[in-house]
Amino acid sequence: MQFGLSMFVTDETIAPIELGRAAEEAGFDALFIPEHTHIPASRESPWSGGPELPREYWHTYDPFVALAAIAATTERLRLGTGIALIVERDPITLAKEAASLDVVSGGRFELGIGAGWNLEEMRNHGTDPAQRFRVMRERALALRAIWTQEEASFHGEHVDFERIWSWPKPVQDPHPPIWIGGTGPRVLERVVEYGDGWFPNMRDLDELGPRIAELQQRAADAGRGRIPVTYFGLRHADDEKLEKLAAAGVDRVLLMLPPAGEEETVDRLERYAALAAGHR
Repeated sequence: MQFGLSMFVTDETIAPIELGRAAEEAGFDALFIPEHTHIPASRESPWSGGPELPREYWHTYDPFVALAAIAATTERLRLGTGIALIVERDPITLAKEAASLDVVSGGRFELGIGAGWNLEEMRNHGTDPAQRFRVMRERALALRAIWTQEEASFHGEHVDFERIWSWPKPVQDPHPPIWIGGTGPRVLERVVEYGDGWFPNMRDLDELGPRIAELQQRAADAGRGRIPVTYFGLRHADDEKLEKLAAAGVDRVLLMLPPAGEEETVDRLERYAALAAGHR
């Protein structure tokens, strides 16, 4: 397996450039950071992790700004969003941002996407929560069109544009990989239709193997090759968990760092690097 890191990088934690350099020096393959444009103060939508939403959710950097800074100060590290809330972003602007970051990084960008869980947050961006998965699908397909067509058009229910020019085009051929986040009943259908890989974060690791087997069978039935799987945000990693992920068919694991200052983060990062070395 390959190993990367994920972390809520905020104005109160280790800075993005220092984190990226430390991750690359420690030999990690990738670094992914999440997105929340804001958190509505109403806090109506329940968070799956408990009654209190952690402070880092409304202090996190814009991922494209932070990743651009990391790209400029690293050479090898793959850089990604984990996840970008695509239902809260204009697809034409997102296509430009992602392609620009892919060029700036020399073809190292990966786009992890999801529909999100905070209903008030997406409403503030004009997205009807009941339509969010349809919106996600059309925006992902529109991205592909903009990235790969010299004169792109797209006509859907939620995204509609006719004959546009948008450069730069991505370095990666045909485009940066799109990782579909989520673990719901229809996520595998989405991955096979418009994703390049699956980005699960299932808490019960014993359930992951059968889901990956189902994914690969769906891919074969659709005439696709094997679809890669990156496990997103493994907390409290240990040998037993990594062995389960490898046995399930996971290709890459992103180990979750807590939102902390430089000294604590680098210490945890180095311990994770030593753990990962035994499972490569």
